This record gives sequence, structure tokens and C-alpha cells, in this order.
Amino acid sequence: MSPGEDRPAALVQGILEGDVRSAARLMRAIDDHDPGAREALKQIYPHTGRAHVVGITGPPGVGKSTLTDRLVERYRSDGQTVGVVAVDPTSPFTGGAILGDRIRMQRHATDPGVFIRSLATRGQFGGLTPSTRAVIDVLDAMGKAVIIVETVGVGQDEVDVVAAAHTTLIVTVPGLGDDVQAIKAGLYEIGDLFVVNKCAREGAAKTVSELRALIELNRRPREEADPEAWVPAVYGTEALAGEGVAELAAAIDQHRAWLLADDGRRLAAWRRRQLRQGLLDMVREELWRVARTRLSDEGIEAGVDRIAAGRDDPYSAAEKLRDTILGRGDG
Repeated sequence: MSPGEDRPAALVQGILEGDVRSAARLMRAIDDHDPGAREALKQIYPHTGRAHVVGITGPPGVGKSTLTDRLVERYRSDGQTVGVVAVDPTSPFTGGAILGDRIRMQRHATDPGVFIRSLATRGQFGGLTPSTRAVIDVLDAMGKAVIIVETVGVGQDEVDVVAAAHTTLIVTVPGLGDDVQAIKAGLYEIGDLFVVNKCAREGAAKTVSELRALIELNRRPREEADPEAWVPAVYGTEALAGEGVAELAAAIDQHRAWLLADDGRRLAAWRRRQLRQGLLDMVREELWRVARTRLSDEGIEAGVDRIAAGRDDPYSAAEKLRDTILGRGDG
């Protein structure tokens, strides 16, 4: 961060006052791994925890961005401020985000009650970038009532969005064939609400029916484990026309109310899981940063050379690099 107005204290004050430029500067510093960003994040953290975070995920082409756009419209009509974190695929040429989400949501760009930020995945598996949680904290500290996190298309094991969102929406469309199978394989466990978008297409009723049957099949084990467990529901939408969005927004509110019920114990349990996962992710990132500062490119290439020449195996080479990181060898 540059001197003067970009000092952490000044940025923090601006963010707490809802200043868009201060938030944008800190978000840029976060993505650039600027050392000053961490101090600012420490200062804003006590002011977080008020926003409701909605995660939207699903395969490419199902209309997640259009659905996000319509939800933003809905929340703004209710007078709520909204933050959007659009996690984009990384451009293979520039390493930056492909800003399709911003283009699709351009009509909200001049609305002072909406802040949209695109982040590149930078090869991160799980649908989230390491900067995502920090950006959510900035939006939360700004006072955004609802924060929508739209992630790249996910697969069976790419379910990180659940660690950041209070309410997770799994979006699909009719005609994907194996999409319900993919949900059976892994995504079902993270979905609080399922959305069949583009429901004017042929086969929409069948897709809705299959998802509801899947939920019913898994309902009893959930209720046996917790009689008051949340049971996911399925909603049909035609986001481009705005159809079904009001009902979906109401369902998100119902899930939030469920989290807040029972004197907030469910929300507290969710937050503890989220904090644990976030802490582990930060430790992992810190260890990787330390590793990269202690490993020279020459040392890594030397290890590759040994493996390629048959003088070493990958397991032994990795152990040698580990020893280098720990200060027990040369690398």
C-alpha cells in the first residue's frame, strides 16, 4: 500500500463508513498479497459477522450470473445493500479474471448500494480463491446486508463454497443428463436449496421431480441424526425473465431464520465450522508462502532433473525439499 490515504488505519475507517474506494483499494491489496492488507483485515475483523452470505454454485452455463443479477435486484427492491463476489476462471493468458460476471451485472454498477468484485481462481480447486474470505470480510465490514458469492462450476469434490456461505444454492438446468448423478455423488451434502433454472425448457418438471425424490430419499437419515435438521427444497426459476426469484429469495430468508432459531446455536455451530476451515486454509497458505521463500527455483529444478534422470524418485525428492524448508538441508 502506498503512503497516506492507503495506510491501514485510513482504509479501515473508510471501509467502516462504507466508502467504495477504500474497499476497492484494500481488495486490490489483498489480491496482490500486499503486507499492509493483513493489518487492515485484522482491524476490520471485529466489525464483521452481520451479513448473510449466500453461495451460488453449479456447472457452467446454468445461469448462475443471471440468477445472481436477479437476486441483487430483488434485495435492492427490499432496500437491502448487497455485495457480490464473482469468482471467475483464471485467464490462461493473463492470469486475471474473465470478467463476464461484471458485464452481465453491469446495470447494478452505478448503484451505490451494490458492490461487485471479481476474483480470479488462479488455479485454486474448490471453486474459491484464497482471497475470497477476506473480500467477504471487507464487504461485511462495509455494512452490506447480503453478500452473494458466485463460484466457478463445481465437481464432486469442489465444495469449498459451503465453508464461506450461510446458505448454499446448487443451480442446475434441465437436459444436463448426468447432473443429478453429480449431485448424488457429492453436491447434495452441501446444498441448502436446489434451483432448476431455465425451467421453461423441456424436461424441467422431470429434473425437479428427480431432485425432490433425491431429497426425500435422504430425508430420514437427516432427521434421525437431527429431528430439527434443515431439509433442502427445490425451486424452479426462469432467471432471465425474473420468474421464481421472489420465491427463491423467500426460501433464503427461511433458511436464515432457521439458522438464527434455537437461540442462535445453529448459527454458532456453523460459524465454528467455518472458522476452523478458514483457519486451516490460512495456515496452509502461510506454510506454502514460507516454503516458496525458502526454496530456490534452482533447487526445485535440480530435484526435477534427478527424477528425470532416474537418480531419484519423487517421494525422496519431496522429502529433500521438505528438509530444505525446515532448514535441514540444501535445495
